[in-house]
Amino acid sequence: MGTSRAAGRSLARRRVRLSHIDVDNRLTPPIRPGTFPRGVPARSRAVPPFAMSAFLPLADAIARLVRPGDAVALEGFTHLIPFAAGHEIIRQGVTGLTLIRMTPDLVYDQMIGCGCATKLVFSWGGNPGVGSLHRLRDAVEHQWPRPLEIEEHSHSAMAHAYAAGAAGMPSAFFRGYRGSDLPAVNPRIAFIDDPFTGEPLAVVPALRPDVTIVHAQKADRDGNVLVEGIVGVQKEAVLAARRALVTVEEVVDTVAKPGGQNAVVLPSWTIDAIAVVPGGARPSYAHGYYARDNAFYVAWDAIARDRDRFRAWIDANVHAAVAR
Repeated sequence: MGTSRAAGRSLARRRVRLSHIDVDNRLTPPIRPGTFPRGVPARSRAVPPFAMSAFLPLADAIARLVRPGDAVALEGFTHLIPFAAGHEIIRQGVTGLTLIRMTPDLVYDQMIGCGCATKLVFSWGGNPGVGSLHRLRDAVEHQWPRPLEIEEHSHSAMAHAYAAGAAGMPSAFFRGYRGSDLPAVNPRIAFIDDPFTGEPLAVVPALRPDVTIVHAQKADRDGNVLVEGIVGVQKEAVLAARRALVTVEEVVDTVAKPGGQNAVVLPSWTIDAIAVVPGGARPSYAHGYYARDNAFYVAWDAIARDRDRFRAWIDANVHAAVAR
């Protein structure tokens, strides 16, 4: 059945005012562009065209966007891992966090070891090519420096869950987990039969972080951000979040997606704040800017094994450092 012109105009008006209405159509107070009431699928909803990201020093951006008890995703697959932002969270002593990441590696090992997290949602945890994350293991096995709840998924489940969150869906449905032991230890993995084909499908809750933080190569002066190389789930994680922070290597006049390359442009309305942090992904790499510090990943194994040596490293390299 078609839609009348009057009904179409009414629908258009409702879409324009989505930032003032929650999912149950209850009126809510007007909100600042780029933020959303709790319960509204954050960046899947219409956003006023004048909403733009703000350029802030990293310390100010973390102080404004990351709050105790938040669910926080620091994403970046292999490269563009936002280490500088993670270190600033440690410096500011933010605790009670649910940390979300497809591949928690050294940055989450450091944050967990500093007591920032009470829960970890993840799909693989380790020091790539080296071994275990010893601060993560210490928290799980010995509750040091505090107990850590874990919720483990597959890479596929995490990617689908981010995409569902970005689309404003409550859950992600996909083919997976058949023959896996994870459903036996993770009650947030379920199975349903497709109502049209009868095919059994796995279901996991959508991921909707309170804050997503990513690192990227460039932002332009209008607040648009270019991510090049392995893009991972950065786009979906930003779109799924209620608030988003991007650290970048540099600011340029304009960004445009390069032809023929693996890249994505995050428009300014998807981002709350941008912090210019050259080298903000070290010791991981930033495609086109600097290489991965493989020697540090190897050295971290010995640093993280011992609590006192770990704390000494954090004091010297995180607490004594100044946010850029």
